[in-house]
Amino acid sequence: MSEPLADGRELVASLIGDEAGAWDVAGRLPAELLRDLGARGLLCAQVPAEFGGLGASSLDNGEFTAHVGSICSSVRSVMTSQGMAAWSIQRLADAQQRRAFLPQLTSGGLAAVAFSEPEAGSDLSAVSTEITSSGRTAVVTGRKKWTTAAVYADVIVVFGRYGDGAGAVVVPASAPGVHVAPVENPLGCRAAGHANLTFDAVRVPAENVLGGTGFSLPLLVTAALAYGRMSVAWGCAGILRGCLSAAAHHARSREQFGKPLADHQLVQRHLADLLAAEQISRRACEHASRCWDAGSPEAVTAAVLAKYVAAAHAARGAAAAVQVLASAGATDQQLVARAYRDSKLMEIIEGSNEICQMILADHAVATAC
Repeated sequence: MSEPLADGRELVASLIGDEAGAWDVAGRLPAELLRDLGARGLLCAQVPAEFGGLGASSLDNGEFTAHVGSICSSVRSVMTSQGMAAWSIQRLADAQQRRAFLPQLTSGGLAAVAFSEPEAGSDLSAVSTEITSSGRTAVVTGRKKWTTAAVYADVIVVFGRYGDGAGAVVVPASAPGVHVAPVENPLGCRAAGHANLTFDAVRVPAENVLGGTGFSLPLLVTAALAYGRMSVAWGCAGILRGCLSAAAHHARSREQFGKPLADHQLVQRHLADLLAAEQISRRACEHASRCWDAGSPEAVTAAVLAKYVAAAHAARGAAAAVQVLASAGATDQQLVARAYRDSKLMEIIEGSNEICQMILADHAVATAC
C-alpha cells in the first residue's frame, strides 16, 4: 500500500475511534470528518495527482476501503459515493471539465451520484429525469431516491435523459430548485446521508453537462457503477474482517459450560466459515482490482463478481458473527449488529444480488466454449 494510504489507515482509525456506533444511532457523520478526509484525497484516492488526488491503484485503494469498511460502513459509503462521482467525471468529462471539477473533490468538497428514481431502480430504461440544454444553460427536472451522501454533498452528478440518448450533469446542491429530503431510519449505513432528491427545473451552466451524451443510459451508467461495485465489494471484505475479529475475540474470552466458546465445535464452525468468507471475498476483490489496474476487458465482469461474492458472504458472515456474540452483539452500538444491517443493504445497492446473477449468467453463456 502507498505511504499516503498507509498513513490514512492510521488517521481513519484515530478519527473514528469508538464513535461509529454513536454516529450510526444518530444517523449523522461529522461533516468536519468528511471534509478532512476529502481534503487529504482519501475519499477518492484514485484521482490522479494532477487533480490533487493520490493517484492510487485500485488494489491499494481497495485495501484502504476494506480497512474503513471494517470500522464504519457509513464512512465507507461516503467514500464510495465520492469515488463514483470522481470516476464519472474522469470518464465522461472533457479536459476542461476535469480541471474544473476534480480538484473540488480532492480539496474537501463532497459529492453524490444520483441514479435511482421512484419508478426506476435496476430498470434504467424507466429513468425519467430530463436534462435539456439551450444556449449557455442546462435545465434538470426529475426525482431521484436513495442517493448516498446527498445530505452532505456540495455537488451531485445526476444521470438522466438528454436528447435522444442520456447524459450526466454536475449540479450544485445549493442551486435553486434542488430539494434534499433525508431518508429516515434506513436499514443500514444509517449515517451515510441517504436522501431523496427533487430537481425542480434546476438551471446550471451548460458546461456542467459532461461529455458522453448521446449514449444509452445503461452504457453511460456502467462507468460509475463499475467503480461503485468495486468499492462496495472491498467494503464488504472489510465488514467480514471486522466481524471475524469481533467473533474470534469474543469466542476466546467468553466461557460457557466450563470452557471458552472457541472450544465448542459449533462455534468453531462459525469461525471457520467467517475466515473462509473473508478470504474468498478478499481474493475476489484482489482479482477485480488487478483487472482494473491492468485495463483488462474483464474488469467490469470481475467487479460484478467481486460485489456479488463479497456482499453475499458479508450478509451470511455478519449473521454468523451475531450468533457467536449472541446478546453481547445484539445492540445497535455493537460492530456486528451494525454489520448485520449494513451488509444486507450491500446485497441491494449498486446492483442487487439478482441483477449481479443475471449479468454473470449472461457472461457465462457468452464466453462458453
